[in-house]
Amino acid sequence: MNKYSPILVGITGGIGSGKSTVAKIFTILGIPIYSADDRAKWLMANDTLLKAQIKEAFGAESYDSDEKLDRGFIAKTVFSDPEKVKTINSLVHPAVGRDFAAWASSQNSPYVLKEAALIFETGSEKSLDHVINVSSPLKVRISRTLMRDPFRSEEQVNQIINQQLPDEQKNELADFVIKNTDNKLLIPQVLKIHQQLISEN
Repeated sequence: MNKYSPILVGITGGIGSGKSTVAKIFTILGIPIYSADDRAKWLMANDTLLKAQIKEAFGAESYDSDEKLDRGFIAKTVFSDPEKVKTINSLVHPAVGRDFAAWASSQNSPYVLKEAALIFETGSEKSLDHVINVSSPLKVRISRTLMRDPFRSEEQVNQIINQQLPDEQKNELADFVIKNTDNKLLIPQVLKIHQQLISEN
C-alpha cells in the first residue's frame, strides 16, 4: 500500500531550455521521473493497441517485418505533414497518459514528475496538479541545441521551436518557472519548489 497518493507534476520547457538537467536535480532529491518522450517511443514499439492504431492510420508499412517501428517511414510520411503529425499525436498522447497514470499510482513519493516537451500544447496539463516550465532565452536555447545535436541544422531547430508554445506563454500558464540563465543558479530554484510540493502532500 502506498504511503502517498503522489501529486502529479509536469516539467516542460522548449528545446534546449535545460529541462532534462533540471529533472536530474529532482532525481538527486529522490523524486521519481517519468520521461514522456522516452516512454512514447517505447509504447509505439510495444503497446499492442497503439501499434494497431498507428497501422490503421498510416498503413502496415509503419512497422517492418520484425514488427519494429519503421522510423524512416514515419519521419518521411508523417512528420513532414502537419495533419498527420496531429493524427499521430492524437494516438500517442492518450497512450502515454494511460501509461503515466499507471506508473504514478505505483510510486511511493510525495510527488512525481512527468518530463515532456509538449504539455500545454497537448492539453496534458489537465491531468496534472502542477506544471513547472524551464525557461531560457531563445538564442541560448538554439546554441545549446546545435551543440548537443550536431546532426540538426539551425533551420530544423527553429522548426521545432515554432511547433512549441512561446516561452512567455508557457511561463504564464505554468505554476512554477525555473529560469535557466547564466546569472540564475538552478539548485536553489529546484529546492524551493521541492519544499513547496512536499508541504502540499
